[in-house]
Amino acid sequence: MANWVIKLGGAVLNNIDAAKALIDVLHQKTEDKFILVHGGGSLVDSWLSDAGFVTSKHLGLRISPREQMPYIVGALAGCANKQLMGAAISNGFKPVGLSLYEAGLVSEQKLKALGQVGTCIENDASILKSLLNAGCFPIVSSIGFDLEGNWYNVNADEAAASIAQLLDAELVFMTDVEAVLDHKLNPLHQLSSADISTLIEEGVIKGGMQVKVNTSLQAAQHLRRGVYISSWQKPDNLIALLNGEHVGTKITP
Repeated sequence: MANWVIKLGGAVLNNIDAAKALIDVLHQKTEDKFILVHGGGSLVDSWLSDAGFVTSKHLGLRISPREQMPYIVGALAGCANKQLMGAAISNGFKPVGLSLYEAGLVSEQKLKALGQVGTCIENDASILKSLLNAGCFPIVSSIGFDLEGNWYNVNADEAAASIAQLLDAELVFMTDVEAVLDHKLNPLHQLSSADISTLIEEGVIKGGMQVKVNTSLQAAQHLRRGVYISSWQKPDNLIALLNGEHVGTKITP
């Protein structure tokens, strides 16, 4: 039996049928336990645009001014989380929707220049373990809180890595692309720390993918095993990963 943290992101949150297909795959590993962690960048973009806000990013992270947080929280902890809960319910799971705080993670501000962008600093695995032991399927949004009750927009890749470290779980990032790509847009099947540094310096890996790859590397180093990046567009990819096959890009410590 293994614990798996699956980070679901990208445009899959705009395609509920695709989300249902991925969640349905989990029935094939009945002996394992799963935690789903999600962001929802495109949904946030839409909500902020409708509200008249301009979205800005720095090094792949969304700048999150305090006045935008009600919309960010509503999109992520509200709409996106409950859409995924609905997909899980329709597949016969017992989902429990959580923020990072309810999942046992305390947050703090990452950089003042980023506004209410947070990082995870403290943790307590007892709540997630209790939910998993009760047969529940935790679905965790990337909204965090500090001990003063301030809310934060935490990068969902970083949130997933923190939860995987918390539970010593296997970690898979299901994203929009089949794998990390080289300068000719060919998939890279495995990346080490040295490979990643070179590709970032060359500008091949940048923006949101740079955040994802760096986060994956840090998680792999903490977990002392490989972390995978693959595509949500092919549910068979997730089946293969759950069965120990090499699909997508493996980030090695």
